[in-house]
Amino acid sequence: MGLGGRGRRGVRGEEDQEALLGDREGRRSIADDDDGREVPLLRRISSRLSLRSASPTPTPSIHPSFTPSTKTRTVALSGTSESGNGGEYPPNIISNHRFTAFTFLPLTLYHEFSFFFNLYFLLVAVSQIVPALRIGFLSTYIVPLVFVLAITLGKEAHDDIARRRRDREANGEPYEVLALGSEATRSLGRIRGFGKKKVGIAEGNQARTDGRENLRATIKKSRDLKVGDILVLKKDQRVPADVVILKSISNEIGTADDETEEGDTSGEAFIRTDQLDGETDWKLRMAPSLTQGLPAERFESLKIIASAPSREVNSFVGTLEYPGSGLSEGSDTASLSPYQKSTSTALSIDNTAWANTVLASNSTTLAAIIYTGPETRAALSTSKSRSKTGLLENEINNLTKILCILTFTLSIVLVALENFGNHPDKPGVKNSQDPGDVVSGAWYIKILRFLILFSTIIPISLRVNLDMGKSAYARFIEKDKDIEGTVVRTSTIPEELGRVEYLLSDKTGTLTQNDMELKKVHVGTVSYTGEAMEEVAEFVKQSFSQTATEATLVTPLTSNITHTSNTRTRREIGTRVRDVVLALALCHNVTPTTATEEGKIEATTTYQASSPDEIAIVSWTESVGLRLIHRDRKGMKLMSVDTGEVVVRVKILEVFPFTSEGKRMGIIVQFLGGNTGKEQDLLHDNTDEDGSPSNEDSGDIWFYQKGADTVMTSIVANNDWLDEECGNMAREGLRTLVIGRKRLSGQRYQEFASRYKSSSLLLQNRDKEMENVVREYLEHDLELLGVTGVEDKLQKDVKPSLELLRNAGIKIWMLTGDKVETARCVAVSAKLVARGQYIHTIAKLKRKDLAYDALEFLRNKTDCCLLIDGESLAMFLDNYRDEFIGLAVQLPAVVACRCTPTQKADIARLIREHTKKRICCIGDGGNDVSMIQAADVGVGIVGKEGRQASLAADFSVEQFCHLTKLLVWHGRNSYKRSAKLAQFVMHRGLVISVCQTMFSIASKFEPIALYQGWLLVGYATLYTMFPVFSLVLDQDVDEHLANLYPELYKELTEGRSLSYRTFFVWVLVSIYQGGVIQGLSQILVGLDHFKRMVTVSFTVLVLNELIMVALEITTWHLWMILAEIGTAIAFVASIPFLGDYFELEYVLTRAFLWRVIFISAISLIPPWVVKAVRRRLKPPSYAKVQGI
Repeated sequence: MGLGGRGRRGVRGEEDQEALLGDREGRRSIADDDDGREVPLLRRISSRLSLRSASPTPTPSIHPSFTPSTKTRTVALSGTSESGNGGEYPPNIISNHRFTAFTFLPLTLYHEFSFFFNLYFLLVAVSQIVPALRIGFLSTYIVPLVFVLAITLGKEAHDDIARRRRDREANGEPYEVLALGSEATRSLGRIRGFGKKKVGIAEGNQARTDGRENLRATIKKSRDLKVGDILVLKKDQRVPADVVILKSISNEIGTADDETEEGDTSGEAFIRTDQLDGETDWKLRMAPSLTQGLPAERFESLKIIASAPSREVNSFVGTLEYPGSGLSEGSDTASLSPYQKSTSTALSIDNTAWANTVLASNSTTLAAIIYTGPETRAALSTSKSRSKTGLLENEINNLTKILCILTFTLSIVLVALENFGNHPDKPGVKNSQDPGDVVSGAWYIKILRFLILFSTIIPISLRVNLDMGKSAYARFIEKDKDIEGTVVRTSTIPEELGRVEYLLSDKTGTLTQNDMELKKVHVGTVSYTGEAMEEVAEFVKQSFSQTATEATLVTPLTSNITHTSNTRTRREIGTRVRDVVLALALCHNVTPTTATEEGKIEATTTYQASSPDEIAIVSWTESVGLRLIHRDRKGMKLMSVDTGEVVVRVKILEVFPFTSEGKRMGIIVQFLGGNTGKEQDLLHDNTDEDGSPSNEDSGDIWFYQKGADTVMTSIVANNDWLDEECGNMAREGLRTLVIGRKRLSGQRYQEFASRYKSSSLLLQNRDKEMENVVREYLEHDLELLGVTGVEDKLQKDVKPSLELLRNAGIKIWMLTGDKVETARCVAVSAKLVARGQYIHTIAKLKRKDLAYDALEFLRNKTDCCLLIDGESLAMFLDNYRDEFIGLAVQLPAVVACRCTPTQKADIARLIREHTKKRICCIGDGGNDVSMIQAADVGVGIVGKEGRQASLAADFSVEQFCHLTKLLVWHGRNSYKRSAKLAQFVMHRGLVISVCQTMFSIASKFEPIALYQGWLLVGYATLYTMFPVFSLVLDQDVDEHLANLYPELYKELTEGRSLSYRTFFVWVLVSIYQGGVIQGLSQILVGLDHFKRMVTVSFTVLVLNELIMVALEITTWHLWMILAEIGTAIAFVASIPFLGDYFELEYVLTRAFLWRVIFISAISLIPPWVVKAVRRRLKPPSYAKVQGI
């Protein structure tokens, strides 16, 4: 098996790689379009008007009618366009567009009109075509609907055109394809950088080459690639399809005296997978040894047997078969060269590179295509995330249903008051053909006309205003310098941040930094920590520092002759320390890399690995004197820091990478003895001329393994100190790893290797069979060497952040995969558990009756913190699901350890379903994605485990402490602002509808329009829109008070800002004000002077709305003042152009002025007085804290 877990860590978001089609994603703000330019405000708004959420980064899509193959495939490699595989498999075409020229309008319009608001106003607009239903101008009802639809359709068209453009660019990207057979004889381009090794000359800047393979290639576009084609990939090139790596040649310049040619024969290639799985570390991939040493012109005889296409990006099962070049008659099989022998080798994930990964190493790589287009891992694993709808949106939807019922009821009541009479000759209804003539209609016609007149009760502008507000909140969050780097990926739910009652958090990388440091080592009889590490360094120095006369390589059996003057006990301890340090320096998947930073002359060595734990351990071995200086897939070299000499060389025989299921990793190495001055080729079998193993290749074979104590306890030999020491380290908050080893005889290893290889060639149950072989031959009775404790430091300001969130009424759960004691320690140190709070631990429950007893205890102890492991959690969820969740949600804090990703997601769903409360989940790793997607609000941290959680989340932050401001400040503001905005928009529609009702009653229940044409359009847009929308800038308290009194946040969870109570209060206010405005206008002016009456009532209506907004504002902002004054000026300036509706001469009289002032006073003063008295008698919480 290979080293699939190895890779580089620390690639940060600002170095994001190109996404699938060349655009940049991830940390990019939602304010940027697909080309990275700033998006106009209109387009940002339009993205909220459509129910369909557009993905910022296109990914390969699967056509609904396409079904991936379910059969194992045999791929013949030919390297030609006539490979014979192309017809059986789908083309390598990326297709992300949603529409064609013919389907665009039908599909988008159908989608938009499936929404109730749009359909309602479409029916209202269409009704104006019927003469009997026509009221006023057609534009009055058409323009608002067309405005909303035009923005939405324009956004959809723009996005789809951009998707098509990117599809075209990706599908047309050129790639070199190896030409073999008849194709190789044609006049094709030679492959640059392949088949040549550049060797630097010590003197001068010349370079020489040694040609080995004269290969030719043809250029193909990505869409023309087929299964079986052999790609020639270079550094930083995107992989266009799923491939198996056949050969990799390094392009690095070596020194002239480098005789080993390791760079050419190792077959190593690093890839970046951040666009596939979000992980920022580099992954090591390797060519099979069979094809790495095989001349490329022989590739046409290869066959790859691959499993059916799958969405599993971390697994692959396949076999590579080479038939050989044939045997001449009478030839001896033993004397054949490797190229003549028929052979096969197993293929695993370590030999693959999936589509959309990027070749990171400076090498030329030959790779065979096995899956194309919709059968690639990237296409199959692409799935639409759950569409999240905010609680506020559901509440507003319920209120609009009430408004709809109110509209129907009011229309029927007004017609019923006339006894549903049909009076064709009765005056009242204006004739659209001749405005001077009036006719009446049937009762059902009147009901329909009233429905049209009262359509303003259900304001189409409500959705527009709320979606514009959401975009504004998203911009406020992303522009906040205190939480710099925060990205809003789902801008439909910012109000949900203000309603969170449960916070589910990961531990490693979320509450902790995922910045590891080895703090403690226990070797059986003694522990080393802190300053005692100097003694470890002294032991290492004595064990690995050698004189010139002792220039031999160190092995585990090398005696510590330097300790002869010491006591026997000290010699034994020194030997144990040496063995532990040596084991830690060898048992890992770390690769040292040397690079020269820009502007510097000296090269620096860094370590690449998929886990920070690994790097922490290897860095520690270097700090105590044993440095890893070289590693490839065949061997390792260790150097003494004290002498600078290579002291350990090993040949890697097998590697067993770490898996989340196995929780351990192992390695089989063969120690090479001999003189340190003699360079040995670690990459080839060392054989003498007669074919027998050389002395250097006959060293001891050892199996090293390290892993979690839960699995290693049953693997190592019996001992009396392991459990106790692991518990001690866990109580200190350290992550423990147990190290063991076993010596293997040559015969035993050969038996294992034979069985293991046979198992690796299976296509069915391969992994299980391989595990069984490892368990039978290796994983038992290991010699226990020691235990290490690695510290993971807490994130910045975690303690005050958790305390503030707890004071805000948020119940916090910590879900982690760590052991019970480590989880307990972190929970206490992070102040997740309050001082003096009792922690009730439930672990290793296996009986149903014991689980029931634990539930009974919790019923009487609801003020404790529950600490439960994954095994016990599974027992509760299987047998007492509802009872357990019902009790757990009452506890102030819960810590669940040893949790699987599935259990994390299940817990989030259970809490949401049981409590109907808002759940926020936060994490930083790929194992947190399912939990984040199951939450109402998912927050991802850009961490050292990658960007997968960040990309899958609704909100992406840089640090855990940023969550505090996101919830307590931005979440609170977003919810309160949207609640106030929604109520004002509904109030605006209700007031004008009440005015219409009063006029209809006065006109003998006839459906005559009071305000027509521009008055209706202007009232909802120019005359009231900006002041009402400016409420998104309002804030009842400043940020300091919001943090000082987090209890203010707790009130929001009760939903008092927008409830049925507040809604009906606003309905009563609207009825009062509408009745006063229209009633007094009709009394003081009279119906006989229709235009004069409209002039007074509409002017008061606009002023009433402007003053009501001003009265509701808590904290004035410059833009609020400009919106109020600007709108008032715009209304006054537009009056001369309203001659069709107003009596302009009357506007200039005193009678108009005093009537407007009088009616406005009667409309505004009583509601203001009631509000002031109520605030005096029962002030809101924010007013109380402002007065302190």
